[in-house]
Amino acid sequence: MQVILKEDVVNLGYKDDIVTVKDGYGRNFLIPTGKAVIASESAKKVLAENLKQRAHKLAKIKEDAQALAAKLEGVSLTIGAKTSSTGTIFGSVTNIQVAEALAKAGFENIDRKIIYIKDSVKEVGNYKATLKLHKEVSVEVPFEVVSE
Repeated sequence: MQVILKEDVVNLGYKDDIVTVKDGYGRNFLIPTGKAVIASESAKKVLAENLKQRAHKLAKIKEDAQALAAKLEGVSLTIGAKTSSTGTIFGSVTNIQVAEALAKAGFENIDRKIIYIKDSVKEVGNYKATLKLHKEVSVEVPFEVVSE
């Protein structure tokens, strides 16, 4: 089943992408929740016309994402966590703590949903978080986890 995404869906695609999904996933989740519509011929024509009209807006959004990525290049974060005597964190550091650290560094408008940490952070040390600012623009931000 082909659907047109109305919003970004993690691990599936970005807004206005035409993707192929299993019938049940499309009918039971994507379409009822308003995340997608069925990709009929008429819907594809409407999408093409909308993309043509929004081309300059999308270019501006991409430029803004690239400018933000350039600002984030030199940023290094320090996140404090409660640890045991061996350096193991009680719990783990997630994208929420990274978003809070970015907000303290002056980047308040970064949503935690675009922050991805590859491995779970359960010990003190240096790690990297990937920020997907746009479907073509992503930046890696290094962060250090220290004991409080």
